Amino acid sequence: MAKVRLQKYIAQSGIASRRKAEDLIKSGMVKVNGKVVLEPWVMVDDSDDVRVNDKPIFREKRLVYIMLNKPVGYITTAKEQFSRKTVLDLIKGIPERIFPVGRLDYDTSGLLLLTNDGQFAYKLTHPKYEIKKVYIAKVKGIPSEDEIKIFETGLEIDDYITAPAKLKIRKILGNKSILEIVIHEGRNRQIRKMCEAIGHPVIELCRISIGNVSLGSLPVGKWRYLTKKEVQSLMNLKEES
Repeated sequence: MAKVRLQKYIAQSGIASRRKAEDLIKSGMVKVNGKVVLEPWVMVDDSDDVRVNDKPIFREKRLVYIMLNKPVGYITTAKEQFSRKTVLDLIKGIPERIFPVGRLDYDTSGLLLLTNDGQFAYKLTHPKYEIKKVYIAKVKGIPSEDEIKIFETGLEIDDYITAPAKLKIRKILGNKSILEIVIHEGRNRQIRKMCEAIGHPVIELCRISIGNVSLGSLPVGKWRYLTKKEVQSLMNLKEES
């Protein structure tokens, strides 16, 4: 195969996204042909001996793209120090080393993508691409017009202001409501914090789509491969400048 940047080579090996690969390189954890390399743009190919933490890595021969309907009660990290169940426990029979694209909280369900393609993961998680994510949230109370406007304009959470979002009331259930929420960010527990900030704590939360790809009728806890059309639609999402 043709030479590629070291950062991309690591991403194609399936061990990290392109952004994480750059961090590995800059921290001195990557060697090429026995020498530590600190520049992500160094060109390598399959004839080079590339190692991360002194372990040889190789580009994946088959790229895998999976959609999972994550249940509540699973974490989205590959390894877990407290022996909790991870999303990888739900996916059997895949010889390739796959990893989750972004995260869903332990107590959030819905659409999660997994892959061994670091380039794909980078495209879907880097903030500059502003990939749309749609959630359905069951919350306490019924947001007022003023609260919706505040939610959509931007809220101060922790040490940042949230980007513009969308909120639509789908259904009212007594003193609770079902909301459809669209965001372009993916910070830790962001939707829960946003709803809390306007006085409507989340009871249940489910992600139903990422970009042009939707969960559809996939049962909770089940997975399937993305179609070529779905992969292409995600990779072709226009970069926002």
